[in-house]
Amino acid sequence: MKCTNILRMQNAVREGKFPASAVLVTSHENRLFSTGFSSSAGVHIVTAEKSVFITDFRYIEAANASIPDTEIVMIDRGQSYSEIINKYAQALGITEMAYEDSTMTVSVFGLYQKNLKPRLVPAGKAFTYLRAVKNETELEYMRRAQKIADDAFADLIGVLRTGMTEREIQSELIYRLYKHGADSLSFEPIVVGGPNSSLPHGKSTDRPVKNGEFVTMDFGALYCGYCSDMTRTVAFGAPSDEMTHVYDIVLSAQKLGLETAAAGIHWMNDCDGVVRKYIAEKGFGPNFGHGLGHGLGIEIHESLDFSAENPGITPENGVVSVEPGIYIPGKFGVRIEDCVILRRGGNENMTKSPKELIVI
Repeated sequence: MKCTNILRMQNAVREGKFPASAVLVTSHENRLFSTGFSSSAGVHIVTAEKSVFITDFRYIEAANASIPDTEIVMIDRGQSYSEIINKYAQALGITEMAYEDSTMTVSVFGLYQKNLKPRLVPAGKAFTYLRAVKNETELEYMRRAQKIADDAFADLIGVLRTGMTEREIQSELIYRLYKHGADSLSFEPIVVGGPNSSLPHGKSTDRPVKNGEFVTMDFGALYCGYCSDMTRTVAFGAPSDEMTHVYDIVLSAQKLGLETAAAGIHWMNDCDGVVRKYIAEKGFGPNFGHGLGHGLGIEIHESLDFSAENPGITPENGVVSVEPGIYIPGKFGVRIEDCVILRRGGNENMTKSPKELIVI
């Protein structure tokens, strides 16, 4: 099963979704999106009718075997990408090329601007909008990535014990993500316990976890270039009444978010706003300071600005996280996160791990 979005890219050019008749794809993330091929070097040229992938000796054989419906070109030592791009621009009558203005560095842009004959035009959010809607192969990669994370979590629960440090738990988690099939990590797992769990993006330390403390674990796997993401908070030893109370509020808030998340809604008002209101009514509004969720796919954080035509309106087959949290400084924090595929009238929850409070 190989995922490419070459035809989607070509259709987008044909339909005027890009501000030029050709697209210059240079970032790793967008090359992976367009070609399905992962490499540290390469340039993809896309027009309504033509696809050309340029890379070096290290990747040429694999690119030829992996990228369909595309002319594969090897750049020689001492040759520049601009030389080859200019050759194809002349042959194809390209006078303008849309470039990735949100990711290309100023220095690289300066070199291309100096050496390319076609004029460079900012692509704006065209890639953001394209990548917000996943095809079925992309969704299957993400389901597989999430199953790896679920399996790793289930495996991890069996080895957790009071006295382990945050860093030890993190290491055990990373090992199990790879053990269950991850190609890589979506991001460095967040494992924070006790008072450190009030830090939404805290760093793991050598602090041992004590009885009567929460540990929050936020992690994900990368599979075929696509991310999963989940968070679970567990108790080591019997939790206090306050801890149980806060956990139950977060769990109810997350269930509310999951009931609300769907394609065709206004995310900030209809989903984030509903959950935020519920937590505020329970007296913890100031303790929920981050957004309810984020888009994800090739990158762990992708924009919630889903569409130029419908700003803020969730798309069918978009993927978002639903992750409310309450953080009480110096005491503890709770976050619960699932990732869902947005559908008309509801969603498909890819995260299968239990959410009722686990006591170690």
